[in-house]
Amino acid sequence: MSGGSVDVSVVLPAYNEETTIENTVETTLDTLESFLPPDSFEVIVAEDGCDDRTPEIADRMAEQDDRVRHFHSDERLGRGGALNHAFEAADGGTLVYFDTDLATDMQHLEELVESVRSGEYDFATGSRWMPENVADRPAKRDFASRGFNGLTRFFLRSDLRDHQCGFKAFDREALFEILEGVEDKHWFWDTEVLIRAQHKGYRIKEFAVDWTPKGDTKVELVRDVFGMGSQIGRCWWEFTVQPRITRRVSIAVGVLMTVVAVLLMGKYLPMTEVLDQMSHANPVLVGIAALIYVLSWPLRGVRYRDILEELGFTEQVGFLTGAIFVSQTGNLVFPARAGDAVRAYVVKARRGIPYPSGFASLAVERVFDLLTITVMAGTVLLGLTVTGQAAEIVQAITGAENQQAARMAVYVAAGVGGAAFAAVAVIVASARSDRNLVRAAVKKVSSDSYADHVASIIERFTGDVQTVASNRSAFARVGASSLAIWTLDVLTAILVLTAFEGVALDPVTLIAVGFFAVSVGNLAKVLPLSPGGVGLYEAAFTVFVAGLTPISWPVAFGAAILDHAVKNIVTLVGGVGSMFSLNVSLTQAVEEGREVSVESDAASMDD
Repeated sequence: MSGGSVDVSVVLPAYNEETTIENTVETTLDTLESFLPPDSFEVIVAEDGCDDRTPEIADRMAEQDDRVRHFHSDERLGRGGALNHAFEAADGGTLVYFDTDLATDMQHLEELVESVRSGEYDFATGSRWMPENVADRPAKRDFASRGFNGLTRFFLRSDLRDHQCGFKAFDREALFEILEGVEDKHWFWDTEVLIRAQHKGYRIKEFAVDWTPKGDTKVELVRDVFGMGSQIGRCWWEFTVQPRITRRVSIAVGVLMTVVAVLLMGKYLPMTEVLDQMSHANPVLVGIAALIYVLSWPLRGVRYRDILEELGFTEQVGFLTGAIFVSQTGNLVFPARAGDAVRAYVVKARRGIPYPSGFASLAVERVFDLLTITVMAGTVLLGLTVTGQAAEIVQAITGAENQQAARMAVYVAAGVGGAAFAAVAVIVASARSDRNLVRAAVKKVSSDSYADHVASIIERFTGDVQTVASNRSAFARVGASSLAIWTLDVLTAILVLTAFEGVALDPVTLIAVGFFAVSVGNLAKVLPLSPGGVGLYEAAFTVFVAGLTPISWPVAFGAAILDHAVKNIVTLVGGVGSMFSLNVSLTQAVEEGREVSVESDAASMDD
């Protein structure tokens, strides 16, 4: 039936149900007919990528009875995805679904349907955990269900006892308003629907049902329970934490964490000795380090020019270098990497480059930064392992006399390096391929919606690379400039480190540790916890240098502070000069860039 000619639409999500689907449909039709007019309802089989005879049976039943409809999917959509697909095509004002194994006694169907159809409630759900009628479940499923519902009630402040019972009815308009925000497409779908409905203030009826377990559950306890647990965390963050993270709060937290980090360092590190070590650093080497770091900035402008050219915009390197200076200065002054949005504002305000292109170019640049850091660290690991120097370094650092221990450490390092290269290779291959390699690989491991969410993030990552990966020449240029930029960054840190008294490492160890310390330090700065990553970079750098070499903690920490200070001073000087040159107000750029970033994110979610 079509054209909105029915009052009630019942959807039966079906995956490989060839032995039960015919009986389920017939039982559903008979039960509905017992309390509804024959022409006032429809039954939709939402067949979810089955590989058995379920599609054939559903087609046959739909041909025999015009109250039955069959919706087929060539691939698995997940239970929530299949329900969404069917509900969108349903005609009824009251939408119902229940599990095809008929574990819930069908004597309750009239109460379920009429609770919503009458207009008394917007949502209705059966419950196996009402005090007057607790279901008898196998121990394995009982424990998982109680744990899940308990966590949901506690973290998501739900008033319901049973969120996962596959026996629910919805008012069409209310459901579709809720579905706009529902992210899950699998087992957590109906839980998220009920949680969002409670937050919206809809009327929800939960009533006891007689329920009998039928066969084996299709929920994979380890994979799906973990996935649903992570979804509870996601919703808890969205409903409880995220609304409280205002700009004022983020600034306060960032400043507080920076102060705490400095105080802790002062408590556990001899700061007097650290300052003394810094005062005796060779000023000539520090000055040379600063000049080398200055040279990396025009390279950043060249790289940004190449990225923008692939997006269809041609600009001068000088202007682009200034725009980068301004945005990086914003990151030093404001927390949560607020300066990232500044660049999009600058190129839009001064050169008319659209905001979407500005944000896309920034994303591509960030991706190449991460790829370059990974490749550099992986190269050092593999190089040391192949040459046999890794074992010597491990033994020298740890003092281990046990050759086996050193050998094991080398194997682990080689494994990390190999994994880094493999990850980069997969990402680049995906970016250059017409096939969806990421999605295919994830589906071989899991069909869970959370894994699907992770795959979407990786796809966006590879999509950013694809912006320039489609052009071999552009990919090579951007990759080469990224490598040069980060090599100069590492050389700056190495020169600052060697400027301190008592630092006498052989060149191989010095370069290897320098690459590691700078890579890990900059990865730590990705966390938007403090302006410019102050404290995060120093901590990571110090742990690596002092932990992997005979260099003392005061010297390592002093070098980390001085290295980061040199780089930040160069950035600030360049940023202030660029702001005057481009006539840009940093505070205005941050405010407008932030607003546009939020709007852009919302638009991308809608797409």
